[in-house]
Amino acid sequence: MPKLTDTVVLVTGANGGLGTHFVTQALDRGAAKVYAAARTPRQWDDPRIVPLRLDITDPDSVRAAARSATDVIVVVNNAGAGPGAGLLGDLSAARELFETNFWGALEVASAFAPALRAGRGTLLNVLSVLSWLAIGDAYSATKAALWSATNTQRLRFAPDGVHVAALHVGYVDTPMAASVQAEKNDPAVVVAAAYDGIEAGAFEILADDLSRQVKSRLAAPVEAQYPALAGTPG
Repeated sequence: MPKLTDTVVLVTGANGGLGTHFVTQALDRGAAKVYAAARTPRQWDDPRIVPLRLDITDPDSVRAAARSATDVIVVVNNAGAGPGAGLLGDLSAARELFETNFWGALEVASAFAPALRAGRGTLLNVLSVLSWLAIGDAYSATKAALWSATNTQRLRFAPDGVHVAALHVGYVDTPMAASVQAEKNDPAVVVAAAYDGIEAGAFEILADDLSRQVKSRLAAPVEAQYPALAGTPG
């Protein structure tokens, strides 16, 4: 991926804590235009930012946005919903979470595929360290599914010269994680690492020590990843 200078970037979930930084830092790096996509777009004080209505859970909305933004070179698949749903008992909340974090992200990638292919661009999927840790219940499952899909997208897009990257990070100091009592990453630092990775052509961008540590342990026995399983019936 070349530098972001003079490119056209689209950011989903642009009104959120990470999304706002993705919008403004793209401009700081020289992007010519940024589509700030959200379910309810807001006004921005910069003519280079184009508010765009995009509800990732509505395929018609996603396709309409893609028809309006055919000049996109970089798609930041950032929109998503937070933890709270479970995988046991009533699964209705888990299904809704998958509609956003998994199917919604796939709808965006599919709808903007023609633009990405035309510009030999970049797709960035915002994942999580919980792609590799099940402690987030249904949220972890959605991110693990998108991690797998990201690898498939890499293979499908590679012949067209489209680069697919994934951002993995722990808790970030945004409204979504406001109730979390744990160390949190600065969203500005996370987004800077994401854009550094894109410009370097990285496939996986591990934005914090926690993500690097968890990734390094994936080949270990499952008991090493989840100490609570030690001594339980196998």
